Amino acid sequence: MTTQTQIRPSSVFVVSGGAKGITAQCAIKIAQHQPCKFILLGRSELLEIEPAFAQDCIEEPALKKRIMENLLSQGEKPTPMSVLKIYNKIVSSREIKKTLASIQETGAQAEYISVDVTNVADLQQKLAAVGAITGIIHGAGNLADKLIEKKTEQDFEKVYTAKVQGLENLLTCVNLEQLQHLVLFSSVTGFYGNLGQSDYAIANEILNKSAHLIKQNHPQCHVVAINWGAWDSGMVSPELKKALAERGFDIIPVDAGTQMLVNELHPSHNDTAQVVIGSPLLPPAIELDSQLRTHRIRRQMKLEANPFLYDHAIAGSPVLPATCAMTWIINCCEEMYPGYRLFNYTDFKVLKGITFNHNLAKEHILDIEEVEKINAEKIVVKAKIWSKNPAGKTHYHFSAQLNLHRIIPPVPTYEAINLNPDHIITTTGKDFYQNGGATLFHGPSFQEVQRVLNITPEKITTECLWTELSPQKQGQFPVRWVNPYTTDLSMHALWIWTQHFHQEGCLPGKVEKFEQFAPTPHNELFYVSCEIKAKTPSSAIADFIIHDNQGKIYSQMLGAHAIIWSMKQLRS
Repeated sequence: MTTQTQIRPSSVFVVSGGAKGITAQCAIKIAQHQPCKFILLGRSELLEIEPAFAQDCIEEPALKKRIMENLLSQGEKPTPMSVLKIYNKIVSSREIKKTLASIQETGAQAEYISVDVTNVADLQQKLAAVGAITGIIHGAGNLADKLIEKKTEQDFEKVYTAKVQGLENLLTCVNLEQLQHLVLFSSVTGFYGNLGQSDYAIANEILNKSAHLIKQNHPQCHVVAINWGAWDSGMVSPELKKALAERGFDIIPVDAGTQMLVNELHPSHNDTAQVVIGSPLLPPAIELDSQLRTHRIRRQMKLEANPFLYDHAIAGSPVLPATCAMTWIINCCEEMYPGYRLFNYTDFKVLKGITFNHNLAKEHILDIEEVEKINAEKIVVKAKIWSKNPAGKTHYHFSAQLNLHRIIPPVPTYEAINLNPDHIITTTGKDFYQNGGATLFHGPSFQEVQRVLNITPEKITTECLWTELSPQKQGQFPVRWVNPYTTDLSMHALWIWTQHFHQEGCLPGKVEKFEQFAPTPHNELFYVSCEIKAKTPSSAIADFIIHDNQGKIYSQMLGAHAIIWSMKQLRS
């Protein structure tokens, strides 16, 4: 981590469009995090002293009435347009003063300059007196939403110049070699496009490309273009919220969004020049042809590259969780077929696990065979992971059939939910793990069963909370659509059940069917309802339903076969 891009008390930020709205809220949040100096730019006029008739008048109807009365007293005829113009000027000035006060309350300095960022001469003149500028936050922008055939040249110029010319003009006012922070407020519209916003999309995508180019030429500067989604700022109507939700866009709460900006300015993100916030990165579906193909992917796996493995050791040796092997297959398929996600896999088998010891193969091979492709609908593939040991012998490790869908079915509800505690098992938290006797073998990365809510010979319900691992600890098995760590954690319920009723442990053998409807949450509680279907001396069969406290199902494993192991086998 470099300290070169830390925000300091001596930092000086010029913030275009920063006196009002969301950009102002972002400036306030940064000031709360690190008080420094903010130069807020905007086109609105700041009224140092409000007209006497407006003072202490807050409500819109009352203020507009006073404006009309004042115009009449001056012999002018009030019109809706003239009243609105004066009203907006007063309200705008009040918001600017409120922003300045909020920043100053943090101990930071704040100053407002009335200037149009598209007027380079005026901008340069007014910023000359500021002195050394260490950061720019370019939040200025305009909208003129219309279908492209109805847009005028003036519409385009209004939208385009605020973003693009505004950035060019701001950069002429600073020494780029000394600039430490450049934050460009872009939009998901630039990333995805949007009806009636061709000019806005063009302007924002130019900001995105500019961020990459400036970062390339000035690596010492922390440059980021943030592609914001829609903010929950009062400007988003319920109808618009619904329309955005249908497109998969999340509404950004103001507190969460402003904190995300502060997080992005941390030096650890110095190399990230573009981020998308408030919208999933769902690529457009690729066009599928009818030809069925096979693919081979090779991977070298090392223990030190996957630190979580130290927390999954059996009989003294780190072992790859079967769920991680399956997630390798899933992630590869989703990367090969953009726009398609796993809906389910069937007939998953653990043929020979992968143990990280002296017999570990130099590389492991994933073979993917296409079985069926229906364009814009689904893809069916068979997958197998295998390797050759140092002696040249082939070992097959895992196999499954995957169904990737363009559209995932709606989230179902688990009707048999029971979260009532019966207090039969009183062990909680870490005491389930590595605590001697018959406790689970898993290390800290997997020790996330919080408690057993209830248990019977037919069912066990556990309460779980998975604390997100760092990307470095996840290594070559990152969490994406499917989370291998919460899936592994879900199966701890069966171990607790077999130990409670039979004094045995168990390991996964195969899964008849796995379905994913929504991502399992991290850093918050979720629940596992494990229904036991059969038990023999050598195996147990169960269904695992992973859900929230209302029964909304994130994923489920149906017909999961576990192999019974003695505790001596697992620990020796």
